[in-house]
Amino acid sequence: MNLRIKLLTAFILLIIIPIFVLGIITFLVTFKSIQSKYSEQAEYALKSIGFSINSVFTEIDNVTRSGSDRELFQNALSVKDPEKTKNQNLALTVKGQIEFNANQTSFRTLLYNHPAIDYAFLYKMSVMNNLDADKEYETEKPFPVFDKEGFTPLTYLQLKNHPVYKEVMKLNGKALWIAPHEYPEITGSEPVFTQIRVIKKLSNMHKIGILAVQIKNWEIDDIFKNLQVGGNQRDTSFYLVNDSGLVLYDNKHSFDGTSINKYVNEPLSYGRNYQSFKGKFNGQESVISIYHLKEHPWSIVSVTSWSYLSNEVMTFAKWFVGILGIFVVTAIMFNVFFMNRITGTIGVIVRFMRKAEAGELGARVDEKGDDELLLLQKGFNNQMDKISQLFDQVKNEQEKKINAELRVLQAQIKPHFLFNTLESINVLAIQNQGKKVNEMVLRLASILRISFQGKEEIMLRQELEHVSNYLEIQKFRFEDLFDYTIDIPDEMMNCLVLKLTIQPIVENSIQHGFEGIEYKGQLRISGRVEEDRILLRIEDNGIGMTNDQLQKFKYFDESEVVQETTDVTNHERRGLGLRSVVDRLRFKYGHRYGLFICSAPGHGTIIQCVIPKNELGDKI
Repeated sequence: MNLRIKLLTAFILLIIIPIFVLGIITFLVTFKSIQSKYSEQAEYALKSIGFSINSVFTEIDNVTRSGSDRELFQNALSVKDPEKTKNQNLALTVKGQIEFNANQTSFRTLLYNHPAIDYAFLYKMSVMNNLDADKEYETEKPFPVFDKEGFTPLTYLQLKNHPVYKEVMKLNGKALWIAPHEYPEITGSEPVFTQIRVIKKLSNMHKIGILAVQIKNWEIDDIFKNLQVGGNQRDTSFYLVNDSGLVLYDNKHSFDGTSINKYVNEPLSYGRNYQSFKGKFNGQESVISIYHLKEHPWSIVSVTSWSYLSNEVMTFAKWFVGILGIFVVTAIMFNVFFMNRITGTIGVIVRFMRKAEAGELGARVDEKGDDELLLLQKGFNNQMDKISQLFDQVKNEQEKKINAELRVLQAQIKPHFLFNTLESINVLAIQNQGKKVNEMVLRLASILRISFQGKEEIMLRQELEHVSNYLEIQKFRFEDLFDYTIDIPDEMMNCLVLKLTIQPIVENSIQHGFEGIEYKGQLRISGRVEEDRILLRIEDNGIGMTNDQLQKFKYFDESEVVQETTDVTNHERRGLGLRSVVDRLRFKYGHRYGLFICSAPGHGTIIQCVIPKNELGDKI
């Protein structure tokens, strides 16, 4: 890392980042505080709404309870309908007509005193102790107090078969409130609340009828209109929902009659007294608060847009980011204008040093200026000149070493192998086997011709010819010691390989792999082309090599060559040929190529030679 980046990094780490972290912490704490404070406000507001709604319902409960206590409803139910009586040809006395009108007037006067009541009617039911009496009332329409245009209430029989009937009976005189959209067949399609309760005869507490009273939403609307959460209700919506999530009342009338669960990203729980959390409502980040009414199976849900609540914090965040941006720009300008002269020159030298590290030894810095930086530039260039000289010297010495090793290998082949071959030819001559003598002489001549050839690389065809001649001579010497096969595709024959690559490997297999075996050795030479390289595989079924012997090929250095060549002055070398091939291949082609040995005692040896695919035409 250069000095300029260090200075900029120090400024960012010690000043910018602490400010940034402090701002983020403040930002998060403020957001958390906003949510917490709003949740508290929402709780008070929802409890206030719940109290107001309960007050409205309690007031209507008191009105209908008062009528029941004064037996207004009981009296209205005790008089038969005069119209029905006329139809049955029964004379209604004047007293009965006056009594009927008086009861009906008292009933209506009681309900008229409360302007929120929209309509009301009475169902006359059979006396519980005499279920067969007055059965004609079960199929009749209820007795109306206030008619409602466009709405036909259920008959008593229809109501009796409805689930609400059982709930009303269980309450035994207490009021049951039905919210809008819960049972439209009872309440109608308008978003109004309906109270249903049983009417009892006070003298014997028998159930004689059912009262249904529906109120207008004036007072409910006024509760939400007059409420202000956080000083502004513009971005807050209120919903009255039942325990299944059905929206019974929406103060903005957007989701009436729908399920609120499909607008939130997580299921809502309506059983707890109060809960508040931040989530998504209708795809918008919001604060959702829920308060469960104690007197009714409903909950009040408030939804406030999070963007409205966090508006001031976001303004603060924008100012903070803007100021932080000014700090960063100032630091960059300081870094560019005041440190560029020094750090720029040092950066150039560092880049050239990296080039040299990557192997570009010809990299040189332009020498400019007249101060200490010029001395630094000259020192770098002088050092690179010396490194280049030393590298060339080492390279030349390494090439000399490889060539000398190759000559040693060739020299070692000639004395021992030549002596043994000539001895074999002499035996054949004594036996007057002229044809075999001629064949042996030709094979020996071919081997010597390739060995003495000055080229470093030869075609694979020539190398295989050299190996084949060598193997045939060795088979004559060792008779039934081994057999061999050569399986090389014709397309590989023109590929170039280093001279004496395969022969030392084969020689090692014969002299050491088949040493002391009691079975016939098998030697196989195969090859294939794989993308941009060729693979030569030499396999034998000899005695194999131990791990220690394999490690010598993996960790081989010059001292080992000297020591081992000193120890084998009077007998054939052990492994020197293999290690020489390894070094020559890797020096010539790089560490991606070379010999890869797989062997185990008693399981033979597999040696794979990997070299780049270069044909004779590629060299021209």
